[in-house]
Amino acid sequence: MRREDYASLIEADYRDYIERVNAWFPAGLSRQPLNEQRAVYERMCAAFHPGRQPHVEVADDAVAAGGATIAVRRYAAAARPRAAIVYFHGGGFVFGSLDSHDDVCAELCARTGFATLSAAYRLAPEHRHPAQLDDALAVLRRVSRDMAGIPVVLVGESAGGNLAAAAAHAARGWAAQPAGQVLIYPDLGGDVSAGSFVEHAEAPLLSTAEVEHYRAVRFAGPAQLSEAAVAPLSASDLSGLPPTVVVTAEYDPLASDGPAYRDRIVAAGGKAACLEQQRLTHSFLRARGTVPRAAKAFDAIAEAVAALGSGAWPY
Repeated sequence: MRREDYASLIEADYRDYIERVNAWFPAGLSRQPLNEQRAVYERMCAAFHPGRQPHVEVADDAVAAGGATIAVRRYAAAARPRAAIVYFHGGGFVFGSLDSHDDVCAELCARTGFATLSAAYRLAPEHRHPAQLDDALAVLRRVSRDMAGIPVVLVGESAGGNLAAAAAHAARGWAAQPAGQVLIYPDLGGDVSAGSFVEHAEAPLLSTAEVEHYRAVRFAGPAQLSEAAVAPLSASDLSGLPPTVVVTAEYDPLASDGPAYRDRIVAAGGKAACLEQQRLTHSFLRARGTVPRAAKAFDAIAEAVAALGSGAWPY
């Protein structure tokens, strides 16, 4: 499907959102220094930030990971939270920070009452794989220690969904394992020559070519998609994973990864559901304040996080 074909499929309010996002990224920006590209991305995220809920308390902290120090941000809306969220932001492993997804974390905290921790894992290309996963696991270990006795739910968006899935896979042998994972339009390493990668190769806000670029940027060369820590779908054994909810967008090259991952987890004896959000694209989270369809999708995400943190499985 050509990019212009989506105009007749996507509702007017969401088309307006897409235009607002695209306005931040003029032609030629990709040829600018990476620090300038990142600055533009951060300004775009700030423009969509609706403000934090007043009862959410926020504090910055740090977690040591080998020789690295990972900046983290803690959110609290209850004195005695029933569960905790560990959140990994999107941005293709190249962009993103504590600030870029601050509003999402604050709102998840407010809606669920769960203690929430956002991790500013190291970015590529300055830091190649496995730096991002090393950071994700270090943060998960810290939260599991600090919040001992309460359930921990992994939540990740896009590239962060990849990290959450890889962390859940790596944590299967731990004494304290995640209680669940919610993956929001994640890249799980699907085949770019099949399924939605072909059907929606030119979808708005993310193309298949961009998926391939962001996969490769974690390495010095082509992405190593045979490695489960990079492509969770390539894992030979998906048994023992926590209850999993994958949230996909209908018009997204990555949409096929969600049902494929669900089916493999279920086949391995686990619990998994895939919630496809109709007539939306990659990165719909930022539209939740202006587009009712995106707001309903965020409702589904918050409900999934709340259910997994409470030990429920409503799917």
